[in-house]
Amino acid sequence: MLLCTLLLHGIVPAQEQATITGRITNGTDTPAAFSNILIKELKRGTSADENGHFEIRNIPPGDYTIFISEIGFIPQERAVSLESGQILTLRFQMAENVTTLQTVEVIGRKEKSYKNTTSFVGAKTEIALKDLPQAVSYATKELIADQGAMRVGDLVKNFSGVNQNTFYDDIIIRGYRINGGSNTQLLNGMRTSTGFWKQPLANYLERVEVLKGPSSALFGNASPGGVINRVTKKPLDEVRNSVSFSTGSFNTLRALGDFTGPLTKDKSLLYRLNIGYEDANSFRDLQFDKNLVIAPSLSFLPTDKTRVNFDLIYNSSKSRLDRGQSTYKDDLYSTPISRSLSATNDFLNEETYIVTLALNHQFTEELSFSASYIRTGYNEDLLEHRGANQYAVDGLGQDIPDKIAMQVFQRKRKRFIDNLSAFFNYKAQTGLLKHNLIAGYDYAQQEIPRGGSQLQANGYLTKDGGAKAYNADNSQNFFLDSDGNPIPNVAHFDLSNPVASQQLRDMNNYVYTVRSYGPELYNSHGVYLQDQITWNKLKVLIGLRYDYYTDKMNYETPNEESVHQDALLPRIGATYTLTDNINIYGTYVQGFEPQTASNMDPNLGGPFDPLESNMIEFGGKSSWFNGKLDATLALYRIEQKNTLYAQAGTDSLQQVGKDRSRGIEVDLNGRIFPNWSISASYSFIEAEITKDAAGNRSGLQKPNTPKHQGNLWTRYNMDHGKLKGLGAGLGTNFVTERVLQQNSAQTIPGYTLVNAALYYTVNDFTLQLNFNNITNKTHWVGGYDYIRLFPGTPRNWLLTVGYAF
Repeated sequence: MLLCTLLLHGIVPAQEQATITGRITNGTDTPAAFSNILIKELKRGTSADENGHFEIRNIPPGDYTIFISEIGFIPQERAVSLESGQILTLRFQMAENVTTLQTVEVIGRKEKSYKNTTSFVGAKTEIALKDLPQAVSYATKELIADQGAMRVGDLVKNFSGVNQNTFYDDIIIRGYRINGGSNTQLLNGMRTSTGFWKQPLANYLERVEVLKGPSSALFGNASPGGVINRVTKKPLDEVRNSVSFSTGSFNTLRALGDFTGPLTKDKSLLYRLNIGYEDANSFRDLQFDKNLVIAPSLSFLPTDKTRVNFDLIYNSSKSRLDRGQSTYKDDLYSTPISRSLSATNDFLNEETYIVTLALNHQFTEELSFSASYIRTGYNEDLLEHRGANQYAVDGLGQDIPDKIAMQVFQRKRKRFIDNLSAFFNYKAQTGLLKHNLIAGYDYAQQEIPRGGSQLQANGYLTKDGGAKAYNADNSQNFFLDSDGNPIPNVAHFDLSNPVASQQLRDMNNYVYTVRSYGPELYNSHGVYLQDQITWNKLKVLIGLRYDYYTDKMNYETPNEESVHQDALLPRIGATYTLTDNINIYGTYVQGFEPQTASNMDPNLGGPFDPLESNMIEFGGKSSWFNGKLDATLALYRIEQKNTLYAQAGTDSLQQVGKDRSRGIEVDLNGRIFPNWSISASYSFIEAEITKDAAGNRSGLQKPNTPKHQGNLWTRYNMDHGKLKGLGAGLGTNFVTERVLQQNSAQTIPGYTLVNAALYYTVNDFTLQLNFNNITNKTHWVGGYDYIRLFPGTPRNWLLTVGYAF
């Protein structure tokens, strides 16, 4: 009897609880995915799923207020009364609210798939990707996590028309090179830089975007191929926390954490903290990476009209600088891909911080103001034994095919980059036309302070106590060994006996020269106007930007001189909605990038004329499976003049007349079913120098640019039955043959890689096992020549255990 009474008391309260279910859509009946649902009186809530469905259980009977909210839409409230055991079904249709559309990304993305619907990189303010008249490739944090990627370079295989040029933060987009050492990369749409030698880590990123084609009309000087924008994870107004630990091939150890939520009850102050630690060796001899990343972010929303965001990214990196694989002369397969030229006492210590402050204020429903400031600081401390970009020579001046001429660099330098961007955004209507106007100002500055310098040792020892390049005609001026060969300042690297060449080196025996870095100062001022005009199904984007560049030659010396350049850059594009799920677009943009002599050693051949480019692009964008899967098709032609190329066998640069890139790209991202995700891409690129320095057409594909490349990655999760919680991922990517950067007579072969993953989720725990390059394919991601090749990673695995709470 007592047992029955206890059971009755345990069952009755459960029967008295009510349930609210429902669906939320926007004005076009598209699911309002991941919108917020709150029961005000209980301070309880949930988020809608990707189809807009939600459910809240175990609600006591009573009267309540249901509050629905989502960025970009007008919040809604509805009073409800719940009776014992009632299941109440509600429907909400959200209406767009221009006052809550973000002009600066302050609150994070809540989507949880490979698909991303909006971006800030293409139009300064938030814009739906389908309405942007330009191609954008991207990888979301979900794709990054599923592939077990830790660096941006690991992700570029997912982007059409994008591939690595070297190991470094050094990327080719549509046949045009960009690198992190310049200040043309973007973080949250603002100019920044990396140390170039190491790829940026990805654990603190929400997504990585590539805006294709010249973006100078938006951001000032930039590569004609495109620009990479790294978007950091922003705070959410709901609690989400996760930690993960990984181990794998090459003695890899990683620990990552991601914590976010509100700091106040009214959710006016939100936080996010990403931390990461990595300690990993490499398949390359003597190479390692130790990284610590701390990335806090705060968003302050004092009113519904004012938003402020603060971001900090701090990265401490300790490693060695890997200059690539060297082979016997003209024999690609003569040395293992593990071979590096480093010595045991080499090191590369880097410290980087990036601080960002962003503000948005809404004066009226039509007028808002946004301002962002970003400061990047970089400190480099380097000691390296590296190749001198040539083979060793004998007494006759002939190449020794199994020995590499070496040099030593000891370098310390700093670099600081500042970028300020401010603009007004005004929405208006003239007759049938809707306008989204932007008027803004940008300031960018890069400074290399005094004190940056390098000790370098190379060449062959001369009898006057120095060292220089060997000249067989004047051999009497050089010290020669017993075989009559010149004695190197830095011992040659012996490819036939690498262990002996990789030992500790005595740094005191070298003959050094000194090279200075800085002081240097470069800045630019830009003003721009942009209008997005909407008429029925047609959207037209028109922009005009004026930039004024100043470079201080001989900075902070009596001979200081200011060199000025300016450019007026137009942009026009249009998008037309054919059907509810198909848009077509076309665009024309111009690009400009100054090439100033003060950033180069005068011996390199400067000063050089600026880069000038233009692009015509047409394409289509569509969504399928109720908006879950997005596809983009792009056809383009880019022309550029005054490109710089290194002259083979020297450190000098040469300016060619004109080059052209044209091609076709396809990108696919999203879900076919709720438990089946896919990311795919393909590109065909015909990129060549159409007019070289002598005015001739080369007929060669541009360096490190494959004509064909493609990628497919898919994940399937079991969502019912005994295998519920189990998932599998499978992917492949390929590139075709490429011409090397500094020797067009040398090529590296194409390759196809196969990757896979297994996932298991139970409650809040996730177990993930990634297998990469399953067939153990020998391949190279890029290279300069057969002295500096950059091999891809052989077969490897990574095991990750994660917990979300």
